[in-house]
Amino acid sequence: MRPARTILVCTLGASWAVIPEIYAWLAPEQVDLYANAARRDELRATRARHGLLAPAEIWVCTTEGKQTRKSLEDLSDWWQRLGRPGALRVWTAAGSDQLATESECEHLRELIFRAVLAAWQVVGADGQVVLSLAGGRKTMSADLQEAGNCFGATALVHVVGPEPMPAVLRGGAQSFLAPLSGLPDADNIIPANAVIPLIVGCATRSELIDLPLQGETVRSARFPIGDGLAGDTLISWPLPPEGASLVRELAQRQRASHRLLGNFLAQLAASEPHENWRSLYRLPARVIGSLRAHRLIPADRAWLVGLPKADLHRHLGGCLDLADQRLVASAIWAAAAPSERDASMRQVTELLADQSTWPWNWPERLKQLDGIARARASSALLLYATPAQLTHNLYTVTAPRLALKRSSAHGFAAYERPGELTGSALLGDPASIEVYARAVLAQARAEGLAYLELRGSPDKYRPHAPIEFLVELEAALRRAGAQTQRFDAAIEAPRIGFLWILDRRRRHLIRATVATAVRARERLPGFLLGLDLAGDEGTSAPEALAADFEAAFADCLPITIHAGEGESAQNIWQAAYHLHADRIGHGLTLAQHPQLAQRFRDRGIALELCPTSNREVVGFADPALPESQGLADYPLRGFIDSGLPLSLCTDNPGISTTTLADEFLTAARMTPTGLTRWEALALIRQGFTHAFLPAAERDDLHKHIDRLTYERVGTEEFS
Repeated sequence: MRPARTILVCTLGASWAVIPEIYAWLAPEQVDLYANAARRDELRATRARHGLLAPAEIWVCTTEGKQTRKSLEDLSDWWQRLGRPGALRVWTAAGSDQLATESECEHLRELIFRAVLAAWQVVGADGQVVLSLAGGRKTMSADLQEAGNCFGATALVHVVGPEPMPAVLRGGAQSFLAPLSGLPDADNIIPANAVIPLIVGCATRSELIDLPLQGETVRSARFPIGDGLAGDTLISWPLPPEGASLVRELAQRQRASHRLLGNFLAQLAASEPHENWRSLYRLPARVIGSLRAHRLIPADRAWLVGLPKADLHRHLGGCLDLADQRLVASAIWAAAAPSERDASMRQVTELLADQSTWPWNWPERLKQLDGIARARASSALLLYATPAQLTHNLYTVTAPRLALKRSSAHGFAAYERPGELTGSALLGDPASIEVYARAVLAQARAEGLAYLELRGSPDKYRPHAPIEFLVELEAALRRAGAQTQRFDAAIEAPRIGFLWILDRRRRHLIRATVATAVRARERLPGFLLGLDLAGDEGTSAPEALAADFEAAFADCLPITIHAGEGESAQNIWQAAYHLHADRIGHGLTLAQHPQLAQRFRDRGIALELCPTSNREVVGFADPALPESQGLADYPLRGFIDSGLPLSLCTDNPGISTTTLADEFLTAARMTPTGLTRWEALALIRQGFTHAFLPAAERDDLHKHIDRLTYERVGTEEFS
C-alpha cells in the first residue's frame, strides 16, 4: 500500500505570504515558523487532531497579470531557498488579470474546480486534499470552498493576521525560512503569534458527483498536471470549449439533485433481491457503489467481525473449541471428590495410554455412564490426554472433512466426532454450567454477535430435570452479562435466546419433550424462544410427527426444522406444511422444488445456511480444498438471486473450527461469483429480521442494529 499523500491547494493574489504561512504549519519539519508562538502547542494539537500530514505538493490556482507574476516570483524564490521539498505546480487562467469581468471569474472558477477534482484523483481515497482559503480575491476563496463542498476537503484552512498587514509579512523569501520571533517593521515589532493558521471546516464529497446525468460523468480528463517532480510547473490554462464546463454540469446536477438521488435509490431497490439496512441508503452514492463493487476477501475479516451480527443456528453442544472445553473440564474436575476423580481416570486409562488412533466406538463407553460420571470421564480425557491425542482422535481421523455424510464409512457420525467431548459429554454435571455460559458469551462478544439463538437438548443434559437445567443456564448467561429476557438498547451485551432441540432419533420421546418445552416457556418466556427438530432426516419424516407437535402449535411456539441437508426437498415441503416451520435449518435442496421455493419467499420462511458444516456434511466445491473439485457449487447465489429469505450461521463453530465472520468468507469463496460487502450487509440484516423474538422486541433490536451498522459502515473510507 502506498503511503498517504497530501496536496495543498491554494489560490493566490497579491499576497503570496499566505502560502508559506499555511505550509509551515502543515510541515513544521521543513520550516517551523510557529516554534516561538504562544499558541504553538495548540497549533500542533489541532494539526494532530485532524490527522493532517505534511503536503507532498503545493498546487496554486491564480490569474495572469503583473501583480500575480510578482507574487509567483516571490513564492518560487522562497520554495527554492527552502530546498524545494516537493512539487510546486501553478495554473493560471489564460488571459485573465484582475477578475474584472464575468468571463474571467468563470474561467478561474472552472480552473479551481478542475484542480480540486484532479488533486483527489492524484492522492486517492487514502490521501488528503487541504484547501487554503486565505489567498486571492474573495471570489477565489468562495470558489475554492464550493469546490471542496463538491469534491471533499480534508480541511479548509485560513490564516488570521494583523490588519493592516505589516510590510515585513509581505516581504521576501527570507521572512519565512525560520521561526517568527519578532520581526522588525518600520514602526513596530511583529510578535511571533501575530499570524495564526486555523481550520474553518472540512467537507465530504457530494454524492451528486457519482450519480449519472444523461449518460455523462463528471469530466476531468486531460487536466494538465505535469510531472512537477524534476522542477516546478507553470501552466497557462485555457478555458475548455463550450459544453465542457465542469462547473455548469455540477450546477445542473444540483438543480436535479432530488430527481437524481431518487432515481438512483429506486434503481438500486429494484435491482436488489433483499432489502439492506434502511439507514445505509443514506450513505453517499460513491460509498454505496464501493460497497456493491467490493467483493469479500480474507482481508475483510476484521471488517466483518466489527459489524453487529446475528447467529440463528448455533448448537450449544458444538460451539466451544478445545481450549474452552478444557476450561469447562477444569471446573468439573475441581468440583469432584478425589475418589470420583480416581474412578473417572480408571474409565479412560486405556485411551490415555494409547498414543495411536483410538477405537472408533470410544465415545460409546462414555455414553453408558450417567450424566455426571460421563462429564467427569470426559473431563479426564480433556485434561490428561495430550493435545496431539485430542486433535488426532477428534479431528484428524475424519479428515478431509468433506462430504462426510456419504464419503465416510461412519456417515453423519464422522461429522459429529469433534464434538464428542463437549455438549452432552460435559453439561450433565451442574459444575459445568457457569463456566460454559461464560465461554459462550465471551465467544459471542469476540465474534461481534449482537443476537444469538443457541439450540440444544436439555432433556439429554439432565434427563430427570431438563427445565431446571434451562433455568440454571439462563441464570448463568445472565450473570455472565448476556441479555436473556428482553433486549435493552442501553445494555451493551448480546441478546441470547434458546431453542429446544427435539431428536428424530428419539421418536418415542418427542411428544413428551414438546410438552416439557411448553412448560419451560412459561417459566422462561424471554429465553426459550422456540423448538427445533434435528437428527438424521431418514429416521422420521416430518409428516409422521405432526401429531406430536400439537402442543407447540397450540402454544404458538416458533419452529425451525433441520431439513434438506443433502436429503430430498420433499422433507422441506413436509416441514413447511405438516410442522408449520417458520425457518428451515440448511434447506440446501430447496432449489429442486421451484414452487416450494416461491412459497418460502411468499411466506417469508427463512433458510439457515451454514457454509462450513454444509461442505463438511454434504460436500460442495471450495477453491481452498483441492479435493473438492468436481463437487456441486454451493447454492447460495441462486437462493440470493431468487429473493429467498436466508441467513448465514455457524451450526457448530467448535466442531467446524469457524466463526460467523469466517462463514461469510467461506460462503463468498464457495460462491463462484463471490459476495460483495453490500450483499453481506443485507444477509446480516436477514439474520435479525428472522429472529424468533416477539415483534415489538425484534423491531427495537432491528432499529438499534440499523443505527450501529450505519455508524460502523459510515465511518469507512472507500475508494
